[in-house]
Amino acid sequence: MTHIAVIGAGITGVTTAYALATQGYRVTVLDRNRYPAMETSFANGGQLSASNAEVWNSTATILKGLKWMTQRDAPLLLNPKPGWHKYSWLAEFVGQIRNYRANTIETTRLAIAARQHLFDMAKKEGIDFDLEKRGILHVYYDRASFETAGKANRLMVEGGLERHAVTPEEIRTIEPSLRGSYHAGFYTPSDSTGDIHKFTRGLAEACKRHGVTFLQDAAIRRVAADATGARIEWSDTSGDKDNSATELLQADGVVVCAGVGSRAIAAQLGDRVNVYPVKGYSITVHLDDEDSKRNAPWVSLLDEQAKIVTSRLGQHRFRVAGTAEYNGENRNIRADRIEPLVRWTRHHFDVDTSRVVPWAGLRPMMPDMMPRVGRGRLPGVFYNTGHGHLGWTLSAATADLLAREVGKSLPAG
Repeated sequence: MTHIAVIGAGITGVTTAYALATQGYRVTVLDRNRYPAMETSFANGGQLSASNAEVWNSTATILKGLKWMTQRDAPLLLNPKPGWHKYSWLAEFVGQIRNYRANTIETTRLAIAARQHLFDMAKKEGIDFDLEKRGILHVYYDRASFETAGKANRLMVEGGLERHAVTPEEIRTIEPSLRGSYHAGFYTPSDSTGDIHKFTRGLAEACKRHGVTFLQDAAIRRVAADATGARIEWSDTSGDKDNSATELLQADGVVVCAGVGSRAIAAQLGDRVNVYPVKGYSITVHLDDEDSKRNAPWVSLLDEQAKIVTSRLGQHRFRVAGTAEYNGENRNIRADRIEPLVRWTRHHFDVDTSRVVPWAGLRPMMPDMMPRVGRGRLPGVFYNTGHGHLGWTLSAATADLLAREVGKSLPAG
């Protein structure tokens, strides 16, 4: 049986492991954390959103970023401190503006295809992840921003998305709990939300039932590959063993799904995977009283001006997430970045915010905003990484594409 090692137990690593295992591969997953889904797949915005498929490569994004540089609570924040990786990545990002249209359409198509793959996995394996199929509502406060959004909307519709404009009256009908005055919005009834952490942990358990081995607390020291297969040197950091001791895993192939760590691993394998960590923040509002449960929205929202998204995670939790921070591999939770999320929640909904859990995660983002899915330079090396802000949305589709690519050169038999 062909043995494939998967590096990373976030949403892309676990969906990849599942796709490979169900096609007859022997799979081993390695991850540096104690459990699956403990980094960027822990507490994201929760949206499965083809309606958020517009790539960020545009002149408007650049101009907004420059305007917001001195505003600590800005939706997009760039630390101006010099750094070769950051500024070379930004240069490539600007260079991809020419591909904005094509990449937005392609991302939309991929996001639509991913939906059914994910729903099928959850149904087959009996995974409860607080799925809500109530659509996603984008709201705009003025005519200019709504008309600008209409340009991206036309591209997403061209990509096959069912998405239509709604009036202020229709906004209130779709989500009655939302307070405020709006010019108009766009509603995508086919989009949905769910708890990425619950899904990934549930799918990891399903992977184990399919024979997948998980090596947690596994710090990757070195990865190499040639015509004879892949070799992964790793250390156990659990404290149960001497973490200076290095163990060796040999496999027929390796798939790198290591999020923001993918760049360093790819470099060992002779590939350039230019992932940059773009930090996002979220708060989980615990709805402890009946009024808060009643007043928190069930329809998922995206406030285009504040760049904030919401998801209802069952009766007792409300997730609010947003912001993009270019500040290197920094996981610190900054109070001045969390406070705008709490303030926005209080302004728009009559809910108690006395019990709020903050979180920050690093989106693994490529300069063209497109995931890297496919072969590396060396035989037996593959990548499924760099999904940026759409890892949850795209993961089920890219896992299927990756498994097909592995099958072309390393059949499961």
